[in-house]
Amino acid sequence: MERKIDWNAPWMTEEHLMFKESTRKFFESELSPHTERWAEQGVVDRDFWFKAGEAGLLGASAPEEFGGVGADQSFDALTMYEQARAGDSGWGFGVHNICTHYIMAYANEEQKARWLPGLISGEIVPALAMTEPGTGSDLQAVRTTADKDGDDYIINGSKIFISNGQQADIVIVVAKTDKDAGGRGISLIVVETADAEGFARGRNLKKLGMKAQDTSELFFENVRVPRANLLGEQEGQGFIHLMLQLGWERANIGIAAIAAMDTVIEETVRYVQERKAFKQRLMDMQNTRFKLAEAKTKADVTKAYINECMVKLIDGKLDPVSGATAKWWGSQMQCEVVDECLQLHGGYGYMMEYPVARAYADSRVQKIYGGANEIQKELIARSLDN
Repeated sequence: MERKIDWNAPWMTEEHLMFKESTRKFFESELSPHTERWAEQGVVDRDFWFKAGEAGLLGASAPEEFGGVGADQSFDALTMYEQARAGDSGWGFGVHNICTHYIMAYANEEQKARWLPGLISGEIVPALAMTEPGTGSDLQAVRTTADKDGDDYIINGSKIFISNGQQADIVIVVAKTDKDAGGRGISLIVVETADAEGFARGRNLKKLGMKAQDTSELFFENVRVPRANLLGEQEGQGFIHLMLQLGWERANIGIAAIAAMDTVIEETVRYVQERKAFKQRLMDMQNTRFKLAEAKTKADVTKAYINECMVKLIDGKLDPVSGATAKWWGSQMQCEVVDECLQLHGGYGYMMEYPVARAYADSRVQKIYGGANEIQKELIARSLDN
């Protein structure tokens, strides 16, 4: 079905548009037919990762020498948009992309050669283990430890709400290598799960939305990992690495938000054009038209800001404050728009067979993960108070 609403922007080149179209077709044929089954089983089929690798989606911005395309991150943004535009929240591409960029940015050449080809082909599914049961958005308070023992680290601790947790082949673990140094004692260490004695996956957590996303508890009990798996040139750089990457992670949430708004607005317009009440189309009622006008305006204004972030990204100037703004504003507008569109569906909007109901359940977490929106506002406020 031809779209009336889409994301086309001045920064997009002919190559962007071609990539966007091929990605859309890939999702139509290989993702959309399976989303309901994946939601029921609580995890995306493992072979889908290989198909995405073959289609070039996992390595669009990765170096060609490791099997990537060698483009910039704006192509990854288009994959995120098209996935959300297809109505899917289950496939963990966003986390995969973030982890891949951690490896690209902080790994040494030996580490890149070991992990990047598999990440690009789909052979390796990654996870990023930050959140702990008692810490939430306070990354400096993590309790997971990595104690030195000869040429190894011994990792102890637990993580929660970890996307890709059930399938992850590697886990980038946020751990304290110096318990007394606060944020300066945090390091990033890669755990290869197949060989990690003492590593255990807990429950595939049942969630309000994002049913097909395997979100897990992870446990580390005296897990021995080579010190060569440390990301970065030395210990204690983990918190800085996290902060440098969070701008992109949070911009991703804004990108998913504009896709979700575009999708639900288009679905709602279709519904109110067909549905009748009091002998007229819902679309002919002034309240309906005004609510849709408000929704479209919120989506377009958000899209304009995301476009500004994309220009910064392409120029290598996307900063943490811009990412924080994109995250909180995009997710807030997404939740407002989806809620209004569900209301326009009436009782049918509460039925899970309708896309708007699934979008409603999926949207709520956008204001929580990637750092709660309250944290984003604090970051923005700090930039004013200096």
